[in-house]
Parts: sequence; structure tokens; C-alpha cells
Amino acid sequence: MKTQFSLSDELMEKINSFARRELSKDEVYAFPVILCDNEIDRDNERFSVEALKTLSELFVGKTGIFDHNPKGENQTARIFDTEIMADNDRKTQSGEPYTALIGKAYMIRTSKNADLIAEIDGGIKKEVSISCSVAKKLCSVCGKDKTQQSCSHVRGRKYAGKLCHVILCEPLDAYEFSFVAIPAQRGAGVTKSMGDSGREFIFSDEEQKIRDALIAKALKHGFLLQPVLPLTELKSLLTLCDTEKLREICDGLTRAEKYRRAATYSHEENLGNKIYKL
Repeated sequence: MKTQFSLSDELMEKINSFARRELSKDEVYAFPVILCDNEIDRDNERFSVEALKTLSELFVGKTGIFDHNPKGENQTARIFDTEIMADNDRKTQSGEPYTALIGKAYMIRTSKNADLIAEIDGGIKKEVSISCSVAKKLCSVCGKDKTQQSCSHVRGRKYAGKLCHVILCEPLDAYEFSFVAIPAQRGAGVTKSMGDSGREFIFSDEEQKIRDALIAKALKHGFLLQPVLPLTELKSLLTLCDTEKLREICDGLTRAEKYRRAATYSHEENLGNKIYKL
């Protein structure tokens, strides 16, 4: 599958639609990126081909960042065009022709991002993941929408010789793409965790492990500080946060727990002194 492209006048016109002034070809570095595809990933989920087509429209204009950290200084690139590519000679695990969503991204050539451009050209910065939302998650066996009702089929198991997986359909929005170290989807790399209103936060395996550890730590301290709040509700709230916010919450809860312990110790010590004096 050929994804490389050259900057034509037509593509430069699309790039300049996002710029405040007209940019020249010499000022721009453009590169292709496989955002996602219809192959079953390590979470036993896949995008439908129709979902890829919808995402191709939603991703135009979206930014590229690092590790899904939305801070302004992490914005490095912008998608100015997309393309759906199919390889009829290559079949997916579900038997469909392999189909991928290709993003065409650009950044401005500056001394600040010269190293990043070199790493992209050298194949070091290559893997990406995406953040998007979908309306439906269909069971591949029975077709039930798992966002509305459960079914008895377990993803990862085989039924009548076919692997059960979830089909992601009807995208609602696309948020960003992110350079990651370890992708989960074999073609582009996506690992998913449901957030608010069906939003699909997509993380690398490495970042998901960090998030799981932060959530576990926050749940521990949160239970000690606010035992009346059910852990299931607290966990649901934590999963809505990006990784940077999770770190902030975890650090805050850790400090609060230390203060609570110090206050409890001080109170018990003072109470003991009063009893002794009596």
C-alpha cells in the first residue's frame, strides 16, 4: 500500500486553508500517517469500513500531539487531508479487504522541530494512536449494540470457528492523533478506554499501564479520604480524565492522605496528653 505523496499545488492550497498567511512548500514538512484500519486489534475490536469513511472527514483539521497530552506545547502537526486506501489482495481476520485511513499531516519547518522531522524521516517516530468517539459497538456474532445491551458472547473467543470481536460503528467525533511508543492496533496502534458520552480515549499499551497504576493509587487514597463515595463511581470519574489530569489528582490525593494521617496522629497525641493531665 503506497502512502507517500508529494506536495502539489492542490495540497498546498489545503494546507494554507489552516494557516493565517500563505505558506510556501519550502516552509512546510508534510508526511503520511496510518491513523487506523479495519483489522481486529489486540483488544478484539475493529472499525467498520463505513466508520473509517466517516472518520476520514472528521479528522481533517485535527492536531497531532504526544501521548494524548493536550497541552498546547505538545501540538506538533495538523492533518490537512485524508484518504481511504484498500488492498484487495490482503484480507483481514474478519475476511474483509484490508482498508486503512491515511492522514496527510503537516508541520512548519523550524529549528525547534528539526529533530522531530529527522526522527520521522528515520522511522523512529512512526507509531500513532487516535482519540475519537463512536455511537455503536456491535458484537460480531449477534450484532447487538454493546453500548445499549449486553450479550453472552465474549470477545476473543471463537464461535463456529470465527473470532468474536466488537465492531466500532458510527463515529461521532475525532479529537486528535498522538505519537506513541507502543501501539496496540497492528497497523496504526489503538488501545481504547470508554469515557464520557461514548468518547473513545485511545492509548498506547505503555500509557494504559501507567493509567491503570494511577487509577489504582487514586482509588486507594480516595477510599480512605471519602469512604462514602462508591469505588465504582470514583473509578468511572477517573477514567474520564486524561493522563496528565490523573497524575494531578493522584498527587493531590496522596498529599491529602498524608495531611489526614498527620492530623489524626496529632489529635490522638493531644487527646492522650489531656487524659494524662486529668
